[in-house]
Amino acid sequence: MSVPLFVSERPTPELSMRPLSVGCLIFEQMDQIDFTGPFEVLSRMPETTVQIIGKELSPVRDIQGLQLTPDVSIAKAGSFDVLVVPGGYGQQALMHDEEVLTVIRTHVHAENLLFSVCTGALLCGAAGVLEGRQVTTHWSARHLMHHYGGVLVDARVVVDGNIISAAGVTAGLDAALVLASLLRGEAVAQEIQLAIEYAPNPVFDSGTPDTAPPDVLRSFKKNYEPVGKAREAEALRHAAKNDTSSHSR
Repeated sequence: MSVPLFVSERPTPELSMRPLSVGCLIFEQMDQIDFTGPFEVLSRMPETTVQIIGKELSPVRDIQGLQLTPDVSIAKAGSFDVLVVPGGYGQQALMHDEEVLTVIRTHVHAENLLFSVCTGALLCGAAGVLEGRQVTTHWSARHLMHHYGGVLVDARVVVDGNIISAAGVTAGLDAALVLASLLRGEAVAQEIQLAIEYAPNPVFDSGTPDTAPPDVLRSFKKNYEPVGKAREAEALRHAAKNDTSSHSR
């Protein structure tokens, strides 16, 4: 498997066998694979504990209706070595949620590892932690990243110091394996890949806008248009607010 990967010149996570803690944020209307994909990989790393974090302890449902249950609420969650921030349509409802944004902001400022998947990068942008940092996200939202100060990289996985980002949905698996290799070594990551038999061989070559048939791409864009417009409006609002703040200083 060859994954388009970008690693910046900033220091990457250090290889270590010390115990690690991972926190995975979940929320209503998320894309569950953004969370369950990385969970499948990271939970298999040696000496690693994983906790599922929700706004409350009550279960949430992903965009397709799958029920997920948090282990701990944000209010009672401690700090983690790695914080996983998934995306999905439900991300839009959290773009002004200070409880969520503060968790992300505090985590990065403590120089812990932030792992965004898909449009989870927009949440990280709303938290103000992407300024000047290389980042990727789902192809449908890549044009918005500069509004959050992020430096867009056309790659499936991007590592910029303590920020690891994955492109859309299934790219979370690739990024999790990259992260596992950085934290526990390539042999451990390869054994995890073997255990989960992750050997992609898609039936169709329709996984990117460049390879999807034109009618398939048009259909997706039509269905995506409402959330796409909402995300663009929010990105423009964020950029305007930051521009106003910078001029008032």
